[in-house]
Amino acid sequence: MSGASRTARPQRSTGVTLPPFQRVLDEHRDEVHGFLLATAGPNDADDCFQETFIAALRAYPRLRPDSNVRGWLLTIAQRKAIDAHRARGRRAVPVAEVERGGVEDSRLNGAGGEPELWARVRALPAKQRAAVVLRFVLDLSHAEAAEVIGCSQDAARRSLHEGLSKLRKDWKP
Repeated sequence: MSGASRTARPQRSTGVTLPPFQRVLDEHRDEVHGFLLATAGPNDADDCFQETFIAALRAYPRLRPDSNVRGWLLTIAQRKAIDAHRARGRRAVPVAEVERGGVEDSRLNGAGGEPELWARVRALPAKQRAAVVLRFVLDLSHAEAAEVIGCSQDAARRSLHEGLSKLRKDWKP
């Protein structure tokens, strides 16, 4: 046996391999962008989207082949939305708000097209906001939402309940 063959690591075959990152991006970009529009808002969604996929690209080689890629990406997106929300609190408030122009994205306002309601959703605490958006924009189950949020299924269900209760209490159409 030569010295090179003794030190060579045997290749493990798991039978499952990760798809090329471009395929992951193509498959999940609309869903991630819709989630970020609803959680981070129209002003921060594009920046959060870019930051999400840059972070994902950097971490992708370390991802286990049997991982839930969709849940993993939404978890990264949720953290980027939380970072954007925290950063907004540290920014100076402009004297005059400039109206947002352009085409309205239906995912931003959910199925009902209620911009005031979705603005209130974005004002909810992070876990409640994520639970509401994951359920009503992305139609995820409580188990899937729990995985994205990083909590138990019961905690995800509770966050959704508390978020909806707060919205009902504060909402006056």
